[in-house]
Amino acid sequence: MLLEVHIAGLGVIDDVTIELAPGLNVLTGETGAGKTMVTVALGLALGERGSSSLVRAGADAARVEARFAAPEGVAELAEWSEDGELVLSRRVGADGRGTARIGGGIVPVSALASLAPHLVEVHGQHDQQRLLSPGAQLAFLDRFAGEDHARVLTQYRKVFGRLQEVRGRLDELERAERDRARDADLLAYQVREIEGANVTPGEAASLAEEARRLEHAEAISTLAAEAEAALGGDGSGTDALSGAAAALERAAAHDPAAGALAERLRSLAAEAADAAGEVRRYRESSQADPARLAETQDRIAAIRALERKYGEGEAGILQYLTEARERLASLEGGEAERARLSEEAERLAAEAASRAVTIRRERGAAGSTLAGALEVELWDLGMEGASVAVELVETPLGLDGGERAELLLGAGAGQQRLPLRKAASGGELSRTMLACRSVMADLDDVPTLVFDEVDAGIGGRAGVAVGRRLARIARGRQVLVVTHLPQIACFADRHLRVEKASGTASIESLNDSARVEELSRMLAGLPSSDAASHAEELLAQAAKEKGT
Repeated sequence: MLLEVHIAGLGVIDDVTIELAPGLNVLTGETGAGKTMVTVALGLALGERGSSSLVRAGADAARVEARFAAPEGVAELAEWSEDGELVLSRRVGADGRGTARIGGGIVPVSALASLAPHLVEVHGQHDQQRLLSPGAQLAFLDRFAGEDHARVLTQYRKVFGRLQEVRGRLDELERAERDRARDADLLAYQVREIEGANVTPGEAASLAEEARRLEHAEAISTLAAEAEAALGGDGSGTDALSGAAAALERAAAHDPAAGALAERLRSLAAEAADAAGEVRRYRESSQADPARLAETQDRIAAIRALERKYGEGEAGILQYLTEARERLASLEGGEAERARLSEEAERLAAEAASRAVTIRRERGAAGSTLAGALEVELWDLGMEGASVAVELVETPLGLDGGERAELLLGAGAGQQRLPLRKAASGGELSRTMLACRSVMADLDDVPTLVFDEVDAGIGGRAGVAVGRRLARIARGRQVLVVTHLPQIACFADRHLRVEKASGTASIESLNDSARVEELSRMLAGLPSSDAASHAEELLAQAAKEKGT
């Protein structure tokens, strides 16, 4: 439970410490004394949004510390608690900057908010208005339906969420179909163009060399003929070598050393004769061929054109071909993806529809039980004859299923049941909200409940009924109530009074005599003997009902 709250520099509060007790804690005081600042401070400690406007004039920051006895068995709290206690603190600076701490360690504000649901549940005027929302009513019904229903709903939401993703992807594919077809046509043309060209690595260089030879074929042929004549004609180098060899062979008859030279010259003469043959063949192959030259030049031009489009050199062209084939395969695979997603969407839609039927059936059963439970609570809260129904209105399938919930209320005997937003006055709405909280009391284990303005629009017997109900809830958990009704305050296990003097609020815990004085003020505005007697009667009756 909440053991202690320390508040400094917040609104009209300079520096106060509030010690809370088990059971029902009631906070009272004149209008404007600063009662609401206590719930605001608690909200800050629980991770609610803060602003510099909350900081007391002249203070550098608003500071709040809330000390809890940590509930057992809650894993989220166990890692933060120390000696069975948990301390949450918050600082909001006048400059708008702030910090959050758990047990003295700095944490993000979101860490406070993540622990809050395990520690405190706050009900205020905003929550009463939120109860008018069909979305809030459906969430309340689902929560009442229990954990098994919650698991079914979670599974449905997973299926429906995936269905939305698949349908979204199908829409994207549909919108992209025209662009994809255009891209596929272009890529297919490019692939055909490159494949038809049958480019091979190094081809352009080889063709360029061939083109140069063909362009100078006549000069090459003339020069080759000269070389051939020098080697193989009459009086050519070959003849000269052969004549020199013959002369040395004759000299060898007189000097054996000349024989070696003669042999060498014979070898050179043979080599020259062979070279002459090769020169002749080279000359014959170097004849002008205009057709082949034109063909070579055309092929070079074609390769250069491909380079300008797709990449530098044959390697760049072939790399682009590989990438284009891959992209084309990917685009052509879009049809297969669409078929697969369409099939998945049909399957998910059928599964979602089936699960939605189960959810509707469970909500219908829970709605009847919830309506009966709320009627009992409302009668106990002074709305005798009130009737309640939970109507399920069919809607297109959505994340919450295929229906919305509408809480219908007949505020008194014989009154027509109407949607809560039309049927409930301020006081009736306050009691309906309290009835909802009472119904949920056995379904969750939040240790501390805070009610701010739960008494809006009610008084008299209705106020006593509300006080009685709050006291009953407080038997099983800690309750903190901000109220202006003595009929509620008289049920307190600890009564705290907020007073303001010279613009600064103070808070004190009241003893029995001080409680009589405070209740007298709440009853009559000014202390009087009659009011004091009435206050004592309220306290006695409350004590009797509580069995204390």
